[in-house]
Formats: sequence, structure tokens, C-alpha cells
Amino acid sequence: MDTPLSTIAVVGLGTMGTGIAEVLALAGREVIGIDISEAAALGAVASLEASTARAVGRGRITEEERAAALARFRTADTLQAAADAELVIEVVPESYEIKQQVFRELDAVVSPTTILATGTNALSVTRLAAESQRPERVLGLHFFNPAPAMKLVEVVSSVLTAPPAVEAVTTLARELGKEPVAVGDRPGFVADGLLFGYLNQAAAMYEANYASREDIDAAMKLGCGLPMGPLALLDLIGIDTARTVLEAMYAESHDRLHAPAPILGQLSSAGLTGRKAGRGFYTYDAAGGQDVVPDALTPEAGAEAGAGRAVASVGVAGSGTMASGIAEVFAKAGYGVVLAARTQEKADLAKGRIAKSLERSVAKGRLSAEARDETLARITAAGSLDAFAEVDLAVEAVAEDLEIKQQLFASLDKVCRPGAVLATTTSSLPVVAIARATARPEDVIGMHFFNPAPAMKLVEVVRTVLTADDVHATVRAVCAKIRKHPVDCGDRAGFIVNALLFPYLNNAIKMVEEHYASLDDIDAAMKLGGGYPMGPFELLDVVGLDVSLAIEKVLHREFRDPGLAPAPLLEHLVAAGCLGRKTGRGFREYARR
Repeated sequence: MDTPLSTIAVVGLGTMGTGIAEVLALAGREVIGIDISEAAALGAVASLEASTARAVGRGRITEEERAAALARFRTADTLQAAADAELVIEVVPESYEIKQQVFRELDAVVSPTTILATGTNALSVTRLAAESQRPERVLGLHFFNPAPAMKLVEVVSSVLTAPPAVEAVTTLARELGKEPVAVGDRPGFVADGLLFGYLNQAAAMYEANYASREDIDAAMKLGCGLPMGPLALLDLIGIDTARTVLEAMYAESHDRLHAPAPILGQLSSAGLTGRKAGRGFYTYDAAGGQDVVPDALTPEAGAEAGAGRAVASVGVAGSGTMASGIAEVFAKAGYGVVLAARTQEKADLAKGRIAKSLERSVAKGRLSAEARDETLARITAAGSLDAFAEVDLAVEAVAEDLEIKQQLFASLDKVCRPGAVLATTTSSLPVVAIARATARPEDVIGMHFFNPAPAMKLVEVVRTVLTADDVHATVRAVCAKIRKHPVDCGDRAGFIVNALLFPYLNNAIKMVEEHYASLDDIDAAMKLGGGYPMGPFELLDVVGLDVSLAIEKVLHREFRDPGLAPAPLLEHLVAAGCLGRKTGRGFREYARR
């Protein structure tokens, strides 16, 4: 099947349809934009004129190229205009009835060789194809918004799709400068299939009053490097749209992680659908606006829960990467730091690691030699916790093992002066269980730093039901002084970041187990379609598969949700010793250094 796809019809001239038409016209295709709304057609023409004018102004295209692209785009109000198209892409509303009507009418209009593509991200391509007279010519072509900027295109095959049709649109996508990934037919495909489960969990977390909308969004941006927080992203996508996608996913998977959080239905029913309505999880300056404005839920600037305790000196227990990183952070901020390990030798090695880190900062021009020397002079290496006798804040960063941490806190309870704040950096263990190892659980709190501590801005501040208000205020004030962004959350497995991140990673593994998509395509989909700094399998191999499995088990044990059960493939790789980059092999193989 040799299909040049030089004349293409786009049915539906909303934001997505207009964006696709722009991409096609700029790439030299004759484009027929079809919409029953005259206003939509005029809006598409105006949008194309404005966007190409901006492109000329920025030097991306010439005035001649702009004129040629505009000449290649015409509009119509009837599907009869698609008669000569070699490819038709529909991007009408997400409704089987509407899309099926479009496909039935196209069957009577287009050539037998015309490829019919649906832009759906929530509905079954197979079901739409089955309604067509030529199901072998029907497939999914899922662009991402905004189509001119986003590189990812998911090419969706049903069991009925002919391979030559897939090859033709895959070639087209590459010629448009896009990155096509091949996926099978299931709601959400790859990118949205992983993304919307994560967004749904974030909505449920907010609905449970576990954390504020601002803290949830800040945690995922700062903790995972995401371009937007999940609740802000839901507002951008449209809360009603997200609920539709989740309903379709749940209908197929029956996974509770895909069952739309009730708040999504409540907001949709109230017309609070996000940016387009001017209000969703946040309130905006206008319908369709993008600037968030304060509302009744916006925290008051500088409002803190009471006065805290004075902190001049800090003890850091541990000798690993996290302990040395935390000690470096405190010392840079001007605190006197005692870095204690099980032996003096280990403590000295940890301080040596800090010296090397500071030296790298000097070499990169981020730190002066004088500041390096002053920072290092503030750190005292000790081979015993006895050196913590006078510290105001003790932070442990030892092995992620409850018994080990409980033993350490029992020792801190005996060594540290009355009134000292005791903090654990645990990422998955119950803070209250650690606090109960002491006779002063009201002085214990979680301070979950992220690795590498000197670079990562986030600290999850974890209060237990026993934590005193002034302890919480103390840690918030300390975070400000060390230039970290604190987010408040309760004492439950995963806190904010890991509770949202690891189910997403687990679902990516399940996709591979089911032979739905390849590692490379899934990683590409999430980087190109979701703006993630790393694909899920890249990240799993960096974090360590054993660490990931341990966190998955904790989440599953805490929430008792079958959808959180660790993927068998993850368990098998860990059992085989394939733990990621640190062992040279995880989901991928790595060169030994």
C-alpha cells in the first residue's frame, strides 16, 4: 500500500484540530479543516494566521513559507469536503455516538484507500473501527496538546488494522518532525494510561485532606522534576475530560486506581472544570485564563503554626550519601554540624565525601574557596552518638530498616538534651513507630530529604499524631533557613511523592508484562508526551529495583489495594539480582565502570 498522504482532512477545529492542521500545513500537506461551526472555522484560520506570524517573527519560518502554509489550508462545513483526502483525522468530542456518526458519513464519501484516524485518547479504536465499512483502514493517531510543540504521536492499532495503514501514518508522523510510538488499543494508550492514574491518585489524596493542593503540586514538581503539579495539570486538561478518560480506563481495567476520585465528579457537576471555566482545583483570573488568583483555600503568606524552638547546632547520624549530603546542606546554611557514624573512620570518610562535593562546587564556580573552608570547618566528625549531647536538632539518615531506626532513636533519647528535636529521614516507614522508641514522641518528626540533598529543594515534613506544634514550627523554620521547600503531610506510607510516583512506575512495568508496549516506547511517551525528565524505566534503574520493590510492598501493605501489588516482573528481576545501574543490569544493561 503506497499512500503518499499529501491531502489530509481534519474533522473538528477545536484547539487540538487547529493545532494538527497547522502542523500539517507547515509540513507541506494540503489540509482541509472541517467543522459544522462557522465560528470554529474562522477561529482556526485566525489561529493559524497568528501562530505563523509569530513563527516568522521568531525566525523559524520565512514570510514565503508562511504564505504557502496559509494557502494550503482551507475550511469547509461538511464532510463531503473530505472526498479527495488520503487521510482523515477526526478530533471531534469524546463520544462514541458523535465519532461513529462521523465515520459512517465518511464511509460514504471517501475513497476505499483513504485512511481514517481517530484522535481519541479515551475510547476504543477497535469499537470505532468495527462500525466502519473498512475497519482495516481505521487506526488511532493521538497527538498531544499543543500539537505544534509536542513531539509525541501515539499510533494506535486495533486487531483489525492493516499494517500498511500503520506504516503510512508512522512515516507521516516522522515527516512532520514527530516521534511516533506504536501502541495497542486500550483506554489512555501509553502516556495518558500512565498519566491519568497518577492524576487520579493525586485528586484522591487532596480529597482526603492529606495535603494541601499547593503542597501536592510543589512536592511532585520539586521531588520529581515535573513541569507541572498534578492538580494544576488536571485544571489545564479539564477535570471533566480527565473524568471521562478515567471512566473509560476503569471500564476496561476494573482497577481501583482508575476509578475516578469522587471529587472529579463533584467539580465537573458543579461546572468547575478547570482553567476553561475559571475555576477547578484552583481559581483563575478568568474563564480560559492561566493566572492563579487567591481564593478561600490559598494559604496566607508567611503564616506559620506558632513559634518554634531555637536551633543553632545540628547532629546528623549516618555515614552514607544521604547523611553526608544533609550535613553539607546544614553546614552551608551556617549551622554547626556534628556528623556521627558507628566508627570514627566512617565519620571521617563521610566528611571527606563532603569535602569532595564542596571542591566540585568551587571548580564549577558555585562556591568560593573561602566559603568551602568555612563550611567544612563547621562540621565535626564523630564516631559516637554521644557527640549529640548539646545539639538542638538531631537528624538520622541510616538504613531504611524500622528496627535499626528504633534502636538509634532509643539511643538519641538518652543522649540528646531535653527539648532537642529528633527527626527521621525515612521515606517509607511509619514515623510514629520510630517516635514510640523514645520517651518523648512529641519531639519526633519526619524530615524526608531527597537525593542528592544539596541539589534537591524539597523536604517532606511529616507530623505524627503525637508531634508537638512547636516541633513542627521549628522544622518549617529550619527548612527556610537551609533554603528548602517544606511540604506538610501526614504519617502514612509514601508520604506525597512516593505514594504518587511508585504506583505510576508499577503500572509502567505492568504494561511491559502485558506486551502492550516496549520499554523504549514507554520511556519516550512519558518524556515527550508528559514532559517527564526521565522515562519510568530509566528512573527505576537509577532508583534501584530493590528500593522500588520495597516501597511498592510498603504501599500495598498500608493501603491494601490490589492495584498497588508489586508487578511480578519487578519481583523477578530483584530476585535475579538485576537491581539497575548499581549492578549493571535492571530493565536495561549498563556498561561496567
